[in-house]
Amino acid sequence: MFNRRQFIGVAGGTLAAPFVLRRAWAQEFTLKLHHFLGPKAPAHTNMLEPWANRVMDASDGRIKIDIFPAMSLGGRPPQLINQARDGVVDIMWTVNGYTPELFPRTEVFELPGVYVNDPVATNLAMREMFDEYLAEEYAGVKVIALHVHAGQGIHMRDTPVRSPADLAGKKMRIPTRTGAWVIESLGATPVGMPVPDLPQALSTGAVDGALIPWEIIPPLKIQELTKYQIEGPEKERLGTTSFQISMNQGTWDSLPADLQDVIDRNSGEDYVREVGQIWRDSEEGGINVAVNAGNELITLTEEEMQAFRTAMEPVVQRWIDEVTAKGIDGQKLVDTARATIAKHHTM
Repeated sequence: MFNRRQFIGVAGGTLAAPFVLRRAWAQEFTLKLHHFLGPKAPAHTNMLEPWANRVMDASDGRIKIDIFPAMSLGGRPPQLINQARDGVVDIMWTVNGYTPELFPRTEVFELPGVYVNDPVATNLAMREMFDEYLAEEYAGVKVIALHVHAGQGIHMRDTPVRSPADLAGKKMRIPTRTGAWVIESLGATPVGMPVPDLPQALSTGAVDGALIPWEIIPPLKIQELTKYQIEGPEKERLGTTSFQISMNQGTWDSLPADLQDVIDRNSGEDYVREVGQIWRDSEEGGINVAVNAGNELITLTEEEMQAFRTAMEPVVQRWIDEVTAKGIDGQKLVDTARATIAKHHTM
């Protein structure tokens, strides 16, 4: 772990310049946003960069947000939450599951059978439930937005998959502990790692496949390392992954009320709805890259997908039992999450 003084020295020396946003004003506040994916990833170009530009525009240039992708300020992806909490960076975007057990309540939205293949509805449900059910997990940061991606698709180096039996004994990269439970329920061995490490793991055979959405295929060149992409009917997936965009609490508190209002107005219901649609739309571009490269997209039949659903059913109860033992009402969270997602579901 590095401290603020070390960070400032590094940031002023060897690091590449941040992605400069499109206007030049005399800023009152220049904030550093750090994340783990590269500058060409849809999350950077379609989600984070437009949001930062909007905040700058809406503040009349009083807030400028410099975005540092690909962990260019140092550290590893699991350190992002502490970088924000400790004030090493002002804002970060990260996968909640990169720090296992730190956000157990938020995990409910990742579970197969709770996540219903609708990132927009899930994002809106997370926002609606935040104050009452989730907020205590986020001490030390001001949450800008919580969201999920479009869902876990199956990517395989050289094995077509049409049943859980086809995954038996395979080593599968997963992003979170809920993803690990999904893989275990299907008879495979989970291998945890941040997604930037996946290309090397696939190329060396350290894993046979992975659970990731389609949108990440182009920036990581997954089409060159796999032959098969597998999903259920109507684009059904095997659960999802939750993310947060969060700001250091001290940085937030240092902003005048009118600038806090600017950020809140540009990070509310409309934004999380937009983020869900961004991730859904990015899937088409990702899978098209794989198919055009000669990969096979396997769409499971309803009967084939039912075998996966049946195998994954114990995952929800496993999660309920796990968090209940820690004093969290897991059943209430599952029931409330399902009902709130259903209320926002329009697909």
